[in-house]
Amino acid sequence: MRKNVFDAYLEKVMNFPLWVKQVIYVKLKENLRELNCAEFLDKSPDKMFSLYVPVLTFAGREELLKKKSGLDANIYTFLKLCSVDYSVLDISLSMFLTMEETAKYFVFCVDQNYIEFPASDEIYAMAGFISGKFKTGEYFQRNKTLSMRQVQEGLNEQKKVDSIGGKHLKYLEILDTMGLVKEDDYKIIFTLKEEAKKRFVIDYNLVPDSERAFSNAEEKESAEIEALKAENKKLKEKLTQLLRLVKKDV
Repeated sequence: MRKNVFDAYLEKVMNFPLWVKQVIYVKLKENLRELNCAEFLDKSPDKMFSLYVPVLTFAGREELLKKKSGLDANIYTFLKLCSVDYSVLDISLSMFLTMEETAKYFVFCVDQNYIEFPASDEIYAMAGFISGKFKTGEYFQRNKTLSMRQVQEGLNEQKKVDSIGGKHLKYLEILDTMGLVKEDDYKIIFTLKEEAKKRFVIDYNLVPDSERAFSNAEEKESAEIEALKAENKKLKEKLTQLLRLVKKDV
Protein backbone atom coordinates (compact mmCIF):
# COMPACT_ATOMS: atom_id res chain seq x y z
CA MET A 1 0.00 0.00 0.00
CA ARG A 2 1.49 3.28 -1.07
CA LYS A 3 0.56 6.47 0.70
CA ASN A 4 0.76 9.91 -0.92
CA VAL A 5 1.69 8.51 -4.33
CA PHE A 6 -0.74 10.98 -5.88
CA ASP A 7 0.94 13.82 -3.98
CA ALA A 8 4.26 12.67 -5.41
CA TYR A 9 2.67 12.59 -8.85
CA LEU A 10 1.36 16.16 -8.40
CA GLU A 11 4.72 17.33 -7.09
CA LYS A 12 6.24 16.22 -10.36
CA VAL A 13 3.68 18.35 -12.22
CA MET A 14 4.22 21.30 -9.87
CA ASN A 15 7.91 21.29 -10.78
CA PHE A 16 7.12 21.88 -14.44
CA PRO A 17 8.10 25.36 -15.74
CA LEU A 18 5.43 28.01 -15.18
CA TRP A 19 4.72 28.36 -18.89
CA VAL A 20 3.95 24.62 -19.09
CA LYS A 21 1.67 24.76 -16.03
CA GLN A 22 -0.13 27.73 -17.59
CA VAL A 23 -0.96 25.71 -20.70
CA ILE A 24 -2.05 22.71 -18.58
CA TYR A 25 -4.38 24.98 -16.60
CA VAL A 26 -5.89 26.48 -19.76
CA LYS A 27 -6.47 23.05 -21.30
CA LEU A 28 -7.98 21.67 -18.09
CA LYS A 29 -10.27 24.70 -17.81
CA GLU A 30 -11.44 24.19 -21.40
CA ASN A 31 -12.06 20.51 -20.72
CA LEU A 32 -14.07 21.19 -17.55
CA ARG A 33 -16.22 23.68 -19.45
CA GLU A 34 -16.86 21.14 -22.19
CA LEU A 35 -18.02 18.72 -19.50
CA ASN A 36 -20.25 21.42 -17.95
CA CYS A 37 -18.08 21.22 -14.84
CA ALA A 38 -16.48 24.67 -14.78
CA GLU A 39 -17.96 25.07 -11.29
CA PHE A 40 -15.22 22.72 -10.05
CA LEU A 41 -12.67 25.48 -10.61
CA ASP A 42 -14.08 27.34 -7.61
CA LYS A 43 -15.30 24.39 -5.53
CA SER A 44 -14.21 24.43 -1.90
CA PRO A 45 -11.82 21.52 -1.15
CA ASP A 46 -13.68 20.67 2.07
CA LYS A 47 -16.75 19.82 -0.02
CA MET A 48 -14.93 17.49 -2.42
CA PHE A 49 -15.62 13.82 -1.74
CA SER A 50 -12.30 12.69 -3.26
CA LEU A 51 -10.29 14.86 -0.83
CA TYR A 52 -12.24 13.82 2.26
CA VAL A 53 -10.32 11.90 4.95
CA PRO A 54 -12.63 9.36 6.66
CA VAL A 55 -12.26 9.03 10.44
CA LEU A 56 -12.73 5.67 12.18
CA THR A 57 -15.19 5.45 15.05
CA PHE A 58 -14.60 3.28 18.11
CA ALA A 59 -16.83 0.64 16.53
CA GLY A 60 -14.77 0.82 13.36
CA ARG A 61 -11.50 0.32 15.23
CA GLU A 62 -12.98 -2.62 17.14
CA GLU A 63 -14.21 -4.26 13.94
CA LEU A 64 -10.86 -3.70 12.22
CA LEU A 65 -9.04 -5.23 15.20
CA LYS A 66 -11.32 -8.20 15.97
CA LYS A 67 -13.16 -8.75 12.65
CA LYS A 68 -16.18 -10.09 14.51
CA SER A 69 -18.61 -9.44 11.65
CA GLY A 70 -16.60 -11.43 9.10
CA LEU A 71 -16.87 -8.73 6.45
CA ASP A 72 -15.42 -8.76 2.95
CA ALA A 73 -11.63 -8.38 2.96
CA ASN A 74 -11.91 -5.14 0.97
CA ILE A 75 -13.94 -3.57 3.78
CA TYR A 76 -11.15 -4.30 6.24
CA THR A 77 -8.57 -2.91 3.83
CA PHE A 78 -10.74 0.21 3.48
CA LEU A 79 -10.95 0.59 7.28
CA LYS A 80 -7.21 0.02 7.65
CA LEU A 81 -6.46 2.84 5.20
CA CYS A 82 -8.93 5.09 7.03
CA SER A 83 -7.05 4.34 10.26
CA VAL A 84 -3.85 5.85 8.81
CA ASP A 85 -5.53 9.01 7.48
CA TYR A 86 -5.80 8.17 3.80
CA SER A 87 -8.12 10.42 1.80
CA VAL A 88 -10.84 8.91 -0.38
CA LEU A 89 -8.57 9.54 -3.37
CA ASP A 90 -5.62 7.78 -1.66
CA ILE A 91 -7.86 4.82 -0.83
CA SER A 92 -9.14 4.55 -4.37
CA LEU A 93 -5.62 4.58 -5.83
CA SER A 94 -4.17 2.20 -3.22
CA MET A 95 -6.96 -0.37 -3.69
CA PHE A 96 -7.18 0.16 -7.48
CA LEU A 97 -10.88 0.98 -7.13
CA THR A 98 -13.11 3.22 -9.19
CA MET A 99 -14.53 6.18 -7.29
CA GLU A 100 -17.95 4.50 -7.54
CA GLU A 101 -16.62 1.39 -5.78
CA THR A 102 -14.89 3.51 -3.13
CA ALA A 103 -18.14 5.44 -2.55
CA LYS A 104 -20.00 2.15 -1.95
CA TYR A 105 -17.49 1.09 0.74
CA PHE A 106 -17.63 4.60 2.22
CA VAL A 107 -21.43 4.67 2.47
CA PHE A 108 -21.52 1.16 3.92
CA CYS A 109 -18.98 2.08 6.61
CA VAL A 110 -20.82 5.30 7.50
CA ASP A 111 -24.15 3.46 7.74
CA GLN A 112 -22.57 0.78 9.96
CA ASN A 113 -21.01 3.49 12.16
CA TYR A 114 -17.49 2.29 11.32
CA ILE A 115 -16.47 5.79 10.19
CA GLU A 116 -17.74 9.14 11.39
CA PHE A 117 -20.54 10.92 9.55
CA PRO A 118 -18.94 13.75 7.51
CA ALA A 119 -19.37 17.30 8.79
CA SER A 120 -20.17 18.45 5.23
CA ASP A 121 -23.62 17.48 3.95
CA GLU A 122 -22.22 17.53 0.41
CA ILE A 123 -19.68 14.76 1.14
CA TYR A 124 -22.23 12.14 2.21
CA ALA A 125 -24.77 13.29 -0.40
CA MET A 126 -22.22 12.92 -3.21
CA ALA A 127 -20.98 9.55 -1.92
CA GLY A 128 -24.57 8.31 -1.78
CA PHE A 129 -25.35 9.59 -5.27
CA ILE A 130 -22.17 8.18 -6.87
CA SER A 131 -22.68 4.80 -5.17
CA GLY A 132 -26.29 4.58 -6.34
CA LYS A 133 -27.78 4.76 -2.84
CA PHE A 134 -29.51 8.10 -3.46
CA LYS A 135 -31.62 9.14 -6.42
CA THR A 136 -31.37 12.69 -7.70
CA GLY A 137 -34.10 14.16 -5.52
CA GLU A 138 -32.65 12.66 -2.35
CA TYR A 139 -29.17 13.87 -3.34
CA PHE A 140 -30.42 17.47 -3.52
CA GLN A 141 -32.30 17.00 -0.27
CA ARG A 142 -29.25 15.56 1.49
CA ASN A 143 -26.98 18.42 0.43
CA LYS A 144 -29.62 20.94 1.54
CA THR A 145 -30.33 22.29 -1.97
CA LEU A 146 -33.96 21.17 -1.61
CA SER A 147 -36.20 20.55 1.36
CA MET A 148 -38.19 17.33 1.71
CA ARG A 149 -41.32 19.34 0.89
CA GLN A 150 -39.82 20.64 -2.36
CA VAL A 151 -38.73 17.13 -3.40
CA GLN A 152 -42.30 15.92 -2.87
CA GLU A 153 -43.76 18.94 -4.72
CA GLY A 154 -41.62 17.98 -7.70
CA LEU A 155 -42.94 14.42 -7.62
CA ASN A 156 -46.53 15.66 -7.31
CA GLU A 157 -46.08 18.01 -10.26
CA GLN A 158 -44.64 15.21 -12.38
CA LYS A 159 -47.66 13.00 -11.61
CA LYS A 160 -50.02 15.89 -12.43
CA VAL A 161 -48.39 16.50 -15.83
CA ASP A 162 -48.48 12.78 -16.66
CA SER A 163 -52.14 12.43 -15.57
CA ILE A 164 -53.43 15.11 -17.96
CA GLY A 165 -51.76 13.44 -20.92
CA GLY A 166 -49.16 16.12 -21.50
CA LYS A 167 -45.62 15.58 -22.70
CA HIS A 168 -43.82 13.24 -20.31
CA LEU A 169 -41.22 15.24 -18.39
CA LYS A 170 -38.37 13.80 -16.42
CA TYR A 171 -38.23 14.62 -12.72
CA LEU A 172 -35.23 16.91 -13.19
CA GLU A 173 -36.98 18.81 -15.95
CA ILE A 174 -39.90 19.32 -13.59
CA LEU A 175 -37.58 20.69 -10.88
CA ASP A 176 -35.96 22.96 -13.47
CA THR A 177 -39.36 24.22 -14.68
CA MET A 178 -40.38 24.91 -11.07
CA GLY A 179 -37.18 26.92 -10.58
CA LEU A 180 -35.94 24.61 -7.82
CA VAL A 181 -32.84 23.25 -9.57
CA LYS A 182 -30.86 24.66 -12.50
CA GLU A 183 -29.87 22.55 -15.46
CA ASP A 184 -26.17 23.09 -14.71
CA ASP A 185 -26.71 21.77 -11.17
CA TYR A 186 -27.80 18.33 -12.31
CA LYS A 187 -25.66 18.06 -15.44
CA ILE A 188 -22.51 18.38 -13.35
CA ILE A 189 -23.43 15.62 -10.89
CA PHE A 190 -24.43 13.20 -13.64
CA THR A 191 -21.12 13.85 -15.38
CA LEU A 192 -19.27 13.20 -12.13
CA LYS A 193 -21.28 10.01 -11.52
CA GLU A 194 -20.42 8.71 -14.99
CA GLU A 195 -16.74 9.59 -14.60
CA ALA A 196 -16.71 7.86 -11.18
CA LYS A 197 -17.11 4.52 -12.97
CA LYS A 198 -13.68 4.88 -14.56
CA ARG A 199 -10.63 3.27 -12.98
CA PHE A 200 -7.51 5.42 -12.62
CA VAL A 201 -4.08 3.85 -12.23
CA ILE A 202 -1.17 6.24 -11.82
CA ASP A 203 1.78 5.87 -14.16
CA TYR A 204 4.40 5.16 -11.50
CA ASN A 205 7.13 6.12 -13.96
CA LEU A 206 6.05 9.73 -13.39
CA VAL A 207 6.51 9.44 -9.61
CA PRO A 208 9.86 10.77 -8.29
CA ASP A 209 12.55 8.10 -7.82
CA SER A 210 12.79 8.79 -4.08
CA GLU A 211 9.09 7.96 -3.65
CA ARG A 212 9.37 4.76 -5.67
CA ALA A 213 12.48 3.75 -3.72
CA PHE A 214 10.55 4.25 -0.46
CA SER A 215 7.70 2.09 -1.78
CA ASN A 216 10.13 -0.62 -2.92
CA ALA A 217 11.79 -0.59 0.51
CA GLU A 218 8.37 -1.02 2.13
CA GLU A 219 7.60 -3.98 -0.14
CA LYS A 220 10.99 -5.55 0.57
CA GLU A 221 10.51 -5.18 4.32
CA SER A 222 7.04 -6.71 4.04
CA ALA A 223 8.43 -9.67 2.05
CA GLU A 224 11.14 -10.22 4.67
CA ILE A 225 8.56 -10.24 7.46
CA GLU A 226 6.44 -12.79 5.58
CA ALA A 227 9.52 -14.97 5.03
CA LEU A 228 10.30 -14.86 8.76
CA LYS A 229 6.71 -15.81 9.59
CA ALA A 230 6.93 -18.78 7.22
CA GLU A 231 10.24 -19.86 8.79
CA ASN A 232 8.79 -19.59 12.30
CA LYS A 233 5.82 -21.67 11.25
CA LYS A 234 8.13 -24.43 10.00
CA LEU A 235 10.12 -24.36 13.25
CA LYS A 236 6.92 -24.64 15.31
CA GLU A 237 5.81 -27.63 13.24
CA LYS A 238 9.17 -29.35 13.76
CA LEU A 239 9.05 -28.62 17.49
CA THR A 240 5.53 -30.05 17.71
CA GLN A 241 6.66 -33.24 15.96
CA LEU A 242 9.61 -33.60 18.36
CA LEU A 243 7.33 -33.16 21.37
CA ARG A 244 5.04 -35.87 20.06
CA LEU A 245 7.99 -38.25 19.64
CA VAL A 246 9.19 -37.46 23.17
CA LYS A 247 5.73 -38.19 24.59
CA LYS A 248 5.63 -41.54 22.79
CA ASP A 249 9.02 -42.56 24.20
CA VAL A 250 7.89 -41.64 27.70
